[in-house]
Amino acid sequence: MPDRRDPPIPPWKKPTPKSSKPVSKLSPLARAAAEARAKAAGRRYPNLVDNLWAARQTFEEAGSADFPPDPPEF
Repeated sequence: MPDRRDPPIPPWKKPTPKSSKPVSKLSPLARAAAEARAKAAGRRYPNLVDNLWAARQTFEEAGSADFPPDPPEF
């Protein structure tokens, strides 16, 4: 009999994690990257997945040559 696993829970259905560090907003660079990723995917505004992706990225100063970073290919 095959191993039956439950499908992963999507991020929007997961409860908010209880963390000891304070919640912070996206930096202007991260926000611009999320907006660029959403635009590349054909969306007007960034969704939760775009914002989560941008929050995990590390961004250089605004003067870097590859700003905003290229969104990953789907």
